[in-house]
Amino acid sequence: MPRWMHKLASPPYFYRTSGKLAPWLAWPGVVLMLCGLYAGLVLAPPDYQQGDAFRIIYIHVPSAWLSLMGYSALATAGFIALVWRLKLAEIAVIAIAPVGASFTFLALVTGSIWGKPMWGAWWVWDARLTSELILLFLYLSVIALHNAIESPRTAARASSLLALVGVINVPIIHYSVVWWKTLHQGSTVFRMDGPSIETAMLAPLLIAALGFTLLFGWLVLWRLRVLLLWRERRSRWVQRVLAHG
Repeated sequence: MPRWMHKLASPPYFYRTSGKLAPWLAWPGVVLMLCGLYAGLVLAPPDYQQGDAFRIIYIHVPSAWLSLMGYSALATAGFIALVWRLKLAEIAVIAIAPVGASFTFLALVTGSIWGKPMWGAWWVWDARLTSELILLFLYLSVIALHNAIESPRTAARASSLLALVGVINVPIIHYSVVWWKTLHQGSTVFRMDGPSIETAMLAPLLIAALGFTLLFGWLVLWRLRVLLLWRERRSRWVQRVLAHG
């Protein structure tokens, strides 16, 4: 294991470092998210085909992106927990899962709202939508499995293994619009020939996505710190932290 990873995985060191990092995620995240949403929902021109209905993209796309990024981070933490048995990685698995599940649920809800005027139905068994729904079930399964096992370390290892098995769904979601005939539109931002969305619409989307991402990181970091204190509650360093407020 690299020395820097071993140092960062030390609970006292991580707690101190994450406490300094947290404000740099929270406040810029809030500002960027609000600026991006205002620019997208108010200032951006309407789409020439979808009109104002397209504006839900400024919530849907960042949420969908974070649902995939969150599960990738979850699986990475699970891999580290299984290979190197780091306590911090074990805690990260259950810290990420509820946050990722929340953004996945938000992506599904906003996608359904967007789909109603576009497709004439709240839900269709489209490849992208169905695989995203499976992703939500995977998140919930990791949470349920962890809560069903009494031993924290055994629960973490079981949840990590499930997370690794489910990570195959991430590329399926990403490439579903390419591999199968689907009602869901393809990518409009990350394309080989460049974005197919106007700059006036693209800039707010990227700003909002960055803000959402920073807030996602802050939420995971906050949960990590709380769960770490609980897991280490009998250790001396936690007693010192609590004693000094």
